[in-house]
Amino acid sequence: MSSSQLLVTTTACAARHSAIAQLAPAAVRAFATAANVASTTRNHKVVVVGGGSAGLTISHQLLRKGKFSQDDIAIVDPAEWHHYQPGWTLVGGGLKDKQQLRRPLKSLIDPKLRFYNTELASFSPDSNMVTLGNGDKLSYEHLVVVPGIKVDFNSIKGLQDALSNPDSGVSSIYGYDTCDKTDRTIKALKGGQAIFTQPIGVVKCAGAPQKIMWLALDHWKKSGLYDPANPSPSPIHITFATGLPVMFGVPKYSAVLEELRRERGVEGLFAHDLVEINGNDAVFSHGENQKLTRKFDLMHVTPKMGAHAFVKSSPLANDAGFVDVDEETLRHKKWKNVWSAGDASSLPTSKTAAAITAQAPVLVKNVLRSMKGKDADEEYDGYTSCPLLTQYGKVLLAEFKYGGVPKETFGKALGIDQAVPRRAFYHLKKDFFPWVYYKYMVKGTWGGPKGWLRD
Repeated sequence: MSSSQLLVTTTACAARHSAIAQLAPAAVRAFATAANVASTTRNHKVVVVGGGSAGLTISHQLLRKGKFSQDDIAIVDPAEWHHYQPGWTLVGGGLKDKQQLRRPLKSLIDPKLRFYNTELASFSPDSNMVTLGNGDKLSYEHLVVVPGIKVDFNSIKGLQDALSNPDSGVSSIYGYDTCDKTDRTIKALKGGQAIFTQPIGVVKCAGAPQKIMWLALDHWKKSGLYDPANPSPSPIHITFATGLPVMFGVPKYSAVLEELRRERGVEGLFAHDLVEINGNDAVFSHGENQKLTRKFDLMHVTPKMGAHAFVKSSPLANDAGFVDVDEETLRHKKWKNVWSAGDASSLPTSKTAAAITAQAPVLVKNVLRSMKGKDADEEYDGYTSCPLLTQYGKVLLAEFKYGGVPKETFGKALGIDQAVPRRAFYHLKKDFFPWVYYKYMVKGTWGGPKGWLRD
């Protein structure tokens, strides 16, 4: 693959990084808090709530594309660190060091932007105002709500205790504190039952729960502990337990992954949602009021996820708790100067960092047009992507838009089928995407399949 071909690919899964909920209390993002009595009001043209993938990308694109003075744009986020979360799968597979994938959030923010490194308490869209955790108020002309979603480690009974126990075989790539435990448990297992779970409902990068399974399988295969051609007598047995009825939400890629599952002898427990961990027992809900209990020696858990409470309880949210925006313009359906993108939005597409590369330019153009009194006529087509690791050295590069319709960068440009796992895509996932993310995307100069963005 030539360097010019690399430029048109998309950045990878996952999405919201500095907002991800962590197990350690000091790392937990807690936007909402009680307000003090005394407060001040500061004025900004644009207030961006969230300093993750979407928040940084949109803020810096606004700064580059618009005519803004010092502190015209403000970012609100309580996090100390910004994480490249798509890389946590690589950490879980022993391919990356998690510390190399994070940066101090403050260091990523242009000095021309005003940074409020604090919690957000509430929204007052009728007054064009937000209230910070200390009681201070920020007024705005336009509001961009992009705080990501909450990874809820308390959503499964017993999960927190199992994750914090260094001797348990339970891990998760969905937390900074636990992603490296995944690698340790995979390498420590010499025999027994391994279960990999995916919950019902919204998750960051819907392919990630099985990416780590395919890497683990490949490791055990190379270690002589698992024979895909004859799994029954193998020391290790593998189960993929998913709340979904299929392997993946896009039919084209789901068919390929289902074929891989069968070829490699992985048991599929479909429509099974993990609800409890009790010692080495995993309890799944299945159907109406049915429960299934399975023994395990290793289990990788994908927790349930959902909107942050301060968004869910706000007037900006729909019934599901996400910011209620038009799926094409990304503008709020009620308040015309409120916008959203990324994981916190109601956009009916897979929640990935790749989606943000397509959403951000649309949102930025529409905000800038609205500030000039023009119509918001730029449209988003639902583009998103998931570079799905199927083994060490190969990736299936899923790219699609609304309705699960494939929209493949290389399929169009080179006439290849991206559902076929390839080594070139593996190096995009492992090497190119982490590099381009910090070098260009969060600085507002990377457009995914469109390559580098010009001012």
